[in-house]
Amino acid sequence: MSRAKNLRDEDIARIVETLDGWTGKLSWELLIEAVEKRMLTRYTRQALHKHARIKDAFSQRKKHLSGSADSTQKRTGSPELLLALDRIERLKGENERLAAENTRLLEQFATWAYNAYTRGLDEALLSRPLPVVDRQQTPARREGLAPVQSESKG
Repeated sequence: MSRAKNLRDEDIARIVETLDGWTGKLSWELLIEAVEKRMLTRYTRQALHKHARIKDAFSQRKKHLSGSADSTQKRTGSPELLLALDRIERLKGENERLAAENTRLLEQFATWAYNAYTRGLDEALLSRPLPVVDRQQTPARREGLAPVQSESKG
């Protein structure tokens, strides 16, 4: 069996979205199977667990599902109503996850702000805009005359 490709940011976002809309029993094995069906690649629990966004979304959803009584009950009603209720559940899950991610990012920002302050970096320095990236090619490169070389620093 070959090794699964590395998870990119887009892949992680798709897995987290899958967790946002998860209903019923949730386990790492069930998540792995759902990811395999959706992305056509099988990842291990360890590969998924090492990404903080996936791990946190999994924990958050598991906690939400264990506290929600209607997730295990069979709902009855019109198909439109069931679709709307499923959408509401998914959006609630997404909202809870985003709120938790926002809290973690604010905590990280506070840590960075404190560390910058203790090293004498002021807000004016930290708030300077990023330099503009010049993406224009040199004339030789445009014409295909000069090979692209990587610079090595030694």
